[in-house]
Amino acid sequence: MELLGRNVLLAASKRNAPIRKWLEIWAEKVAGAAWYSLHDVRQDYPATNGVRLKTDVVITVFYVKGNIYRLLTAIDFELQTVVALEVLTHVEYSKNMWKARH
Repeated sequence: MELLGRNVLLAASKRNAPIRKWLEIWAEKVAGAAWYSLHDVRQDYPATNGVRLKTDVVITVFYVKGNIYRLLTAIDFELQTVVALEVLTHVEYSKNMWKARH
């Protein structure tokens, strides 16, 4: 898969040192992955959900470091691309304000 939005991962790594290594490993895993559905993603990352927004866009949410953080992505399974959109804390995610941004 092609990973876009590495700047999002870099910024999150700088702000949140505890997730730096997790994000690095995740980025490497994505680069070597061939995911064709959410089911495929869950084979590598079981703690992942697809959230359908009112706009019908599906945001794939990865639960990071035991649900302390959430990595929001847009995955195009046909084009084999993953776009890192945001990294939020559990509290930030729970407020649902991110939904208006995507």
